[in-house]
Amino acid sequence: MWLALMLVEIFTPEALLFKGEVTSVKVPGAKGPFVILNHHAPIISLLTAGEVKLFEGKKELQHFTITGGTLECNQNKVVILAD
Repeated sequence: MWLALMLVEIFTPEALLFKGEVTSVKVPGAKGPFVILNHHAPIISLLTAGEVKLFEGKKELQHFTITGGTLECNQNKVVILAD
């Protein structure tokens, strides 16, 4: 089965935590959790404390606990600046 992939980068002030391709990202948005899929419309959002989960299909690849941050999605690339 072919899965469409998007590039995700997750940064903290100290390091690059993740850089790779995934099919979806679930994040703790300021107004509730939401999912970014391949070719999502451009968006900038504040993030609250919670889990950032990276998926390939229905399989969770990795997750990170954050205390807040920001997310930008544009041109099939997601950049998360996490606290």
